[in-house]
Amino acid sequence: MDIFDAVASLKNRDECQRFLKDLCTPKELRDFNDRWEIAKLLDEGEMSYREISASTGASLTTVTRVARFLKDEDNEGYVLMLKRMKRKKRNEQTK
Repeated sequence: MDIFDAVASLKNRDECQRFLKDLCTPKELRDFNDRWEIAKLLDEGEMSYREISASTGASLTTVTRVARFLKDEDNEGYVLMLKRMKRKKRNEQTK
């Protein structure tokens, strides 16, 4: 898909923000952000699905769906980005 090439060609956070704001509705961006927050909370492993649902305002169905993608070996996008963001955070802390 061309959209994947377009996203892959973004050079920084500002470009990403500008592109996604043009491409997506505000609700879609909030939904993306909610799913990302859910993925991070699930990865931390300190909260139940219900607690995450209450904390984020997302439905239990959405929390469960994100959890399924985190465990599914065919869909490793969340896992890839969680690892990358942890590495980035560690690198920033050591500077």
